[in-house]
Amino acid sequence: MSKSQHADAPRVLIADDQPDVLVALRMLLRDEGYDLTTATSPEAILRALDEDNFDAVLMDMNYTRDTTTGKEGLTLLQVIRAQDDTLPVLVMTGWSSVEGAVAAMQHGANDYIEKPWNDERLLHTLHTQIELSQALRRARRAEAANQRLQKSGLPVMIGDSPVMKEVLTVLERIAPSDANVLITGEHGTGKEVVAQWLHAASNRADRPLVTVNAGGLSEGVAESEFFGHVKGAFTDARTDRIGCFELADSGTLFLDEIANTSTKLQAKLLRVLQTGDVQRVGSSRTIHVDVRVIAATNADIRAEVKEGRFREDLLYRLNTVEIALPPLRDRGDDVLLLAGHFLGEYARKYDRKFAGFDGAAQQALRAHTWPGNVRELAHAVERAVLMAPGERITAKDLGLQQREAGRGEDELTLEEAERAFIRKVLAKHGGNVQAAAEQLGMSRSALYRRIQQHGL
Repeated sequence: MSKSQHADAPRVLIADDQPDVLVALRMLLRDEGYDLTTATSPEAILRALDEDNFDAVLMDMNYTRDTTTGKEGLTLLQVIRAQDDTLPVLVMTGWSSVEGAVAAMQHGANDYIEKPWNDERLLHTLHTQIELSQALRRARRAEAANQRLQKSGLPVMIGDSPVMKEVLTVLERIAPSDANVLITGEHGTGKEVVAQWLHAASNRADRPLVTVNAGGLSEGVAESEFFGHVKGAFTDARTDRIGCFELADSGTLFLDEIANTSTKLQAKLLRVLQTGDVQRVGSSRTIHVDVRVIAATNADIRAEVKEGRFREDLLYRLNTVEIALPPLRDRGDDVLLLAGHFLGEYARKYDRKFAGFDGAAQQALRAHTWPGNVRELAHAVERAVLMAPGERITAKDLGLQQREAGRGEDELTLEEAERAFIRKVLAKHGGNVQAAAEQLGMSRSALYRRIQQHGL
């Protein structure tokens, strides 16, 4: 068995007992950028499939000299299909009967190629089958992730707008990997839901998902929260404590509001991400952990780097892949899909039955600017479920407070004015909660409570 390496290329296993056939296939497929592995017997094929992952198999149907029945290939097809029903298998043979083609397809072949083959047809067929298989695998991963989230009571990924389709495509591609992910977006866009979905669709789904509000921790508490401490490390350390990195070992760690961590903590986070070694506060012993880190922020993190408030080297460690979640106002009719989802969810929660939203309510949902994004929408629908007297949700039930033309700030309620002012200050500081809290003269935790209260 031999192998030809091409980085980031589709991986194809080609199998035939004739060396000249393998040479011809290698020349053809290598020039098209495929990463190739070759095998010359059914045993070698199964061994290769057991040891590695492939995007397609291109294999002969006969491996015993003077045999043209194709029975070896049919038996092999059954074994491969029992192991993986999504792997594209293209069969090749010189025995060109209709019965042989039908038999191969019945045993699980994706397509049938006669020898001598037509180069253009072979390349087109191989490319098409790999694309179809990858789409099927992505769809199955997405479905499995959503099923796991539904069973756990967590919200699923909903969106049919072009911007969300792009996000979902990226998520489906990166979920099975161990790559660190940085999720950016305004408050309420669903960053935590994305983190939950990524974990549920990953190979770590049966291991812990640990969530920490990194920006909501004071500097004195944060180090112990992240790395743990040993008994006697400081005055109140009466027992040993396991930090979130250890808790998430072999699983996923979600660090929310990462941009609001102190520079001192950022340096320690960087060391852990570089080495995988954790040292509890007060201990000289290091503990190695295997953790996938998903971080999130609503701040303009590159502006934070430019201003010296966030380490550039830490950013590079966190954003192997960056997911920018669009605000709800840019997602078109996704607002109606999400509203319908929340209506069903809260109707079940409060044991009520509804026929949906009336026309005026749908118009109000589309027209609202949703400064609090999906979180605000969920709150609005929950309120409507509690308040609606009829079978259909009306615009009045939603209670959306659209700013009337010409309405001055002095006409706002106290709650509206506070909400508007907090939004203005957050926008001024690029979403940096710490800086906004300092201007507002309140603690960071108090500002977080206001943000949640106002659905920002």
